[in-house]
Amino acid sequence: MKPDASFEAATYRKVDRRLIPFLFLCYVLAYLDRVNVGFAKLQMLADLKFSDAAFGMGAGIFFIGYFFFEVPSNLLLKRFGARTWIARIMISWGIISAAMMFIRQEWSFYLLRFLLGVAEAGFFPGIIFYLTLWYPSRLRASRMALFVSAIAFSGVIGNPVSGLIMDGFSGWLGLAGWQWLFLIEGLPSVLVGIWVVFYLDSGISEAKWLSAEERALLINNLEAEDRHKVEVRVRDAFKSGKVHVLCAIYFTLMIGLYGISFWLPTIVKAFGVSGYLGVGLITAIPYAVAVVGMIYLSRRSDRTGERLVLYMLNVSAGAIGLILSGVFADRPMLAIAFLSLGTLGVIGSMPLFWPIPPAFLAGTAAAAGIGIVNSVGNLGGYVGPNLPVWVKHLTPDPSAPLYVIAGILILGALVMGLCLPGNFASPPK
Repeated sequence: MKPDASFEAATYRKVDRRLIPFLFLCYVLAYLDRVNVGFAKLQMLADLKFSDAAFGMGAGIFFIGYFFFEVPSNLLLKRFGARTWIARIMISWGIISAAMMFIRQEWSFYLLRFLLGVAEAGFFPGIIFYLTLWYPSRLRASRMALFVSAIAFSGVIGNPVSGLIMDGFSGWLGLAGWQWLFLIEGLPSVLVGIWVVFYLDSGISEAKWLSAEERALLINNLEAEDRHKVEVRVRDAFKSGKVHVLCAIYFTLMIGLYGISFWLPTIVKAFGVSGYLGVGLITAIPYAVAVVGMIYLSRRSDRTGERLVLYMLNVSAGAIGLILSGVFADRPMLAIAFLSLGTLGVIGSMPLFWPIPPAFLAGTAAAAGIGIVNSVGNLGGYVGPNLPVWVKHLTPDPSAPLYVIAGILILGALVMGLCLPGNFASPPK
């Protein structure tokens, strides 16, 4: 029997209130600790006499550790439960992120960034998988958007806060501003990781804050959807051609995301902006645009059931934005406007992308498939920060990396259009 629509809507609103704000907070901290090195770069490289190449290597090597430990971490999350494993991830990455304040040589920079990747491996796909334990696919894009919007939100608040820390704490107790940055932004992850143990439930059956009727409704909705999924074994995820294609598409998206995230403060600084707080406030603009745009796109996607076409259009628009930001690099206001479009094209496409893998994988295969796509795709996070360094050897044009990233994004959109016919989405509500 079909559940009462008002009861169902009220139940999912209750789940939303319980889970989404908390998971959002967790991911804000995760993403901030992952990319704050891009802001620290403005001061750290001069203090430690590191080259841009050393920065690119250190920023990117995070994703090597992430790659090797991603799938095992995601499978362990399913085995030990979300509460235990997400807490372990957050506490360990918070400690390592704070320890970045002790960097002195290039090898210690590389080592800690690699270990940070190992520690954080499994967090993002683990949360994506965790959401599949609560929501059917027809409701996931909007929830994933609220979660993934933490990337953009961390830029909105994180960049100004990072600038404020580096301006206000520089020299205090004999520590540089970038050292305070790592310490102050790393410790909250440890505290919230401890909070996870007491707050999160590993699944619907553990949720004592739900009534028996509410738990039954949520479980029945998921079981009804799983009956239509045919690939249910872990090895199916590794063998699936769709998973391989999704890895390639996500690889291009991550090149765009981290090419922008790690170098945006440097790009804005080159406009002549003075003070770290000023740089932080300007770099917050593209992320603010991305927050608004991605929520609109995800709601439209859930309402219409469309994923692929919206993804291709948004990524392509973002690529055009990056190209135009390079063309108008000598006009800062126009450049920031087009960088905002580029940022929306990348970040705004993530909640359109992530409902696709769980739409054809179930159970442990879903955990493995999401982990595979995220780990292989995130190798683009190694390419993105290094790409400006590599391109500089080929052309002196400072905007050339933006053009290359734009081309890669368009290539990913074409691969999706050519290799993933069909929608991999639920019917519109």
